[in-house]
Amino acid sequence: MNIRKSILMRVYLAFGLMVFGAFLVFGKLLHLQYVDGGEWRAMVDSLTIRERVIEAARGNIYSNDGSLLATSVPEYELRFDAMAIPEEESDVFNSKVDSLAIRLANYFQDKSSRQYLMMLKNARSKKQRYTLIKRNVSHQELKEIKTFPLFKTFKEGKRKYSSSLVSIRENKRILPFTNLAARTIGYKNTKGDTVLVGLEGAYGDYIDGKSGSQLMQRIAGGFWVPINRAVEVAPVDGSDIISTLDVNMQDMAQRALEKQLIASDADNGCVILMEVKTGEVRAIANFTRDSEGVFREKYNYAIAQGADPGSTFKLASYLALLDDGYVDLGSTVDIGNGTYKVPAHTIKDSHAPKKSVLTVLEAFEESSNVAVAKLVNTYYGDKPTKYVDKLYQFGLAQPLGLQIPGEVKPWVKRPDSRSWSKLSLVQMAYGYELRLTPLQTLMLYNAVANDGKLVAPLFVKEIRHLGNTVQHFEARVVSKQIASKGAIDKAKKMLEGVMTEGTGKRLSSPLYTSAGKTGTAQMNDGTKGYGARRYQSSFAGYFPAENPKYSIIVVIRNPRKGYYGGAIAGPVFKELADMVYANDMSLHGTLDARKVNTAGTKVPLTLAGSKEASTKVYEELGLHPANLNALVQGRDSAAKLLPFAELQVKEGVVPNVLGMGLSDAVFAMENAGFKTRISGKGRVVTQSLLAGENFKTGTSINLVLN
Repeated sequence: MNIRKSILMRVYLAFGLMVFGAFLVFGKLLHLQYVDGGEWRAMVDSLTIRERVIEAARGNIYSNDGSLLATSVPEYELRFDAMAIPEEESDVFNSKVDSLAIRLANYFQDKSSRQYLMMLKNARSKKQRYTLIKRNVSHQELKEIKTFPLFKTFKEGKRKYSSSLVSIRENKRILPFTNLAARTIGYKNTKGDTVLVGLEGAYGDYIDGKSGSQLMQRIAGGFWVPINRAVEVAPVDGSDIISTLDVNMQDMAQRALEKQLIASDADNGCVILMEVKTGEVRAIANFTRDSEGVFREKYNYAIAQGADPGSTFKLASYLALLDDGYVDLGSTVDIGNGTYKVPAHTIKDSHAPKKSVLTVLEAFEESSNVAVAKLVNTYYGDKPTKYVDKLYQFGLAQPLGLQIPGEVKPWVKRPDSRSWSKLSLVQMAYGYELRLTPLQTLMLYNAVANDGKLVAPLFVKEIRHLGNTVQHFEARVVSKQIASKGAIDKAKKMLEGVMTEGTGKRLSSPLYTSAGKTGTAQMNDGTKGYGARRYQSSFAGYFPAENPKYSIIVVIRNPRKGYYGGAIAGPVFKELADMVYANDMSLHGTLDARKVNTAGTKVPLTLAGSKEASTKVYEELGLHPANLNALVQGRDSAAKLLPFAELQVKEGVVPNVLGMGLSDAVFAMENAGFKTRISGKGRVVTQSLLAGENFKTGTSINLVLN
């Protein structure tokens, strides 16, 4: 009995433990299902389902004239879902797969129809739902591909079948004009450390738009496929940027710069074209010679490379002297033999002077280093802070606050700087011991052209979304008046004098007036200092001089075929200004106003001939002489000046052809009935028969030209 009871007790205990264990398991199952279930399901989903970011179409960047500078073009990756048609309906699949293979082979021409057929059938047999068909397919191509068998929805009897095509969109950024202003348009690189360049980087928050999302599920083989063909959250396209750049002017600037970089065998260079009143940048080009010897846009020298500006900075020094009333245009300075000794250094002019005493105007026109250094040292030597304060007043020491990233802060040292020395003041006077970018230098010239008003450069004028203006940018005035009106007017005369009498004389045009300054500076070559004898050539100016509309700066670094600013950088200024003038009709005024003196400042001589024809030529040249007889027609055999006389032609009477060119002389003789024998070239200096005599028609007359 005791044994039986003992056995039953053990059985009951074991059974109880089993029941208790069952309840524990059941309880745990309930806990997992209803308490921890959400967490575990999320974990499973995270391994098999994820959210794919759908990039928004980035906004476009337009030029000032409406041309497209940058845009996003959709490209697609095409995949094949072999199980879109259920397995039990393989006869439907088989009836169309041959046609699909033929269409794909004919369209892409990268595989035979047999290869495509084997690939499609193999995907079907392996139940693959994400087989790659093609990458980098355009939107237009996709539209056509969607008409292929199995790639379009279709009906068989009463059954409707969905497409077996899976397309994944990606946006590709393209520049329709390729390298036109490529560095200024820029890019936004988010791989690794984010890199922001140009307009793309600066206005990325507007251009990028808002990304959408689509749920993706991982299938066999580790591929991720969309759960739904439609996206869950649609992306919002980005806004458009309207830049100030002009495509035609940009093209002109790049062609002119590249041409001169090649001709001068230089390392790199830049050019900026800006509207004077608004500060809107119409063109900005930067070229660097690569390892293959080809010039490409790699670095934005215009805003990111600070260097000693050289002689273009003399404008700032003279403007300070004029504004403080220390000198006038007629003030004189003794430059001796073109050298000026200062402590531990001798300043030299690039050329021996024609005379030792120059006016301020002449010194600026000839770009004398000695003159400007001597004047600045004379008037600011005991108060250098006053000179530097003037440079700060002109806006040369502050960043411009550009709309694009990358601007280098200017460096204009002060007398309390650790690097200030006894040489600093005189060196700064002609553009050394300071750092300015080309754009910062141009702003001074633009302010002078703008009657003293300093406006910040403008690269973007408007932001639009779906055609509606989101933000509009106006010219930002940095300083209403950087110097007195009198000083500005005198500075203008100095800049105009450079183009008519000075180092820029060969750059002037008979069609329009211009003002500017040449610049040449030795480049500081790191540890070698200035000993490497490498130069920076520059030219800064504006046109038309009497009513400035455009300002330009050109900087070319390390040219090997010459280095003076007028010969190296100047031609870029002239070529660009000529092309802009030819294309901007607003510079030409009315038809009558356009009849300017295209012959220059001197009235050209005319040969003998038709007075009516000569008068018409002069009028077309913009010349209106009060008395045409006062003009020289030629020289007789005694080398005396002859008055202009109307040509009289009468048959049988010898005409007076002295002073005529060959074609006019022959025309007159033949119309009078005479034959001519010609010797020499030039103008007629001798005729064998005297004018006014009567002879038989057909008589020969000898004409001697010289």
